[in-house]
Amino acid sequence: MNFEQPVSNLIKTRKSWRSYKNTTIDTDLWKRIKNDVTGEYKGPFENAVRLDIFGKKHIEENKNIALGTYGFVKNARYFLIGTVKPNDKALEDYGFCFERAILYLTGMGLGTCWLGATFKRSDFARAIHATEDEIIPAVSPFGHTTEQRSIRDRLIRMGAKSKKRKPWSELFFHHAMNTRLTKSDAGTYAVPLEMVRLAPSASNKQPWRIIKKEKAFHFFLQRHKTNHSTMVDFPRIDMGIAMCHFELTAREQGLSGKWVQARTDIEIENAEYKFTWIHQS
Repeated sequence: MNFEQPVSNLIKTRKSWRSYKNTTIDTDLWKRIKNDVTGEYKGPFENAVRLDIFGKKHIEENKNIALGTYGFVKNARYFLIGTVKPNDKALEDYGFCFERAILYLTGMGLGTCWLGATFKRSDFARAIHATEDEIIPAVSPFGHTTEQRSIRDRLIRMGAKSKKRKPWSELFFHHAMNTRLTKSDAGTYAVPLEMVRLAPSASNKQPWRIIKKEKAFHFFLQRHKTNHSTMVDFPRIDMGIAMCHFELTAREQGLSGKWVQARTDIEIENAEYKFTWIHQS
């Protein structure tokens, strides 16, 4: 998946959208997306994520499968679906790969929306021929969006405060939690960190906390009391989305690095260490 414009522009442009025009995607564009998106991808921690796209009408007419979203999405004609096998860091890798596809679709001028709980998993699993050892953590409708959001869409965004993002002072730190990381201290990584700040997350909780220490950026997950789900651990997917924004933007800035799980003596109250980006000069 190659981006035709800066990924930072795509991140700033992309908004969750639940209201779509009842129109089809151009055949040539569909073929291009199918060719570029469909396939198996490895996340930073080597879990295989299988992605595919489907036209709802074709699936329902030819395979007797109803791709339902319980009314949370209006006029959805196309879906991005992915599977992964449960494993260590599997959900983080899923968030990384799926968000990269979301940004690719944004670059094609199409709207998207992460759906984690408001879709019928069994029918989506049948559509993608998921095996018993695969799960579908999330899906996304995509297509041409309406000029205005539906009332339900506006209410959902209002309830989640989707337009708001936490300030730097609540997310990024220097050496320890008692020292805020300034953009000046972040240096060349100020843009990647800002793109993490703008990343989407379940209920817009923005659970990532990042501590910069020398050439390392340590990522922590700070859970919210309403984050828990018995089906899918959505905050872990959010961490994968944060990884995606950070890495894609860093590489676009010409910054080299790698993801590791490092031993660190840094502690954050009510947060768990997840992974570290090590800058390589």
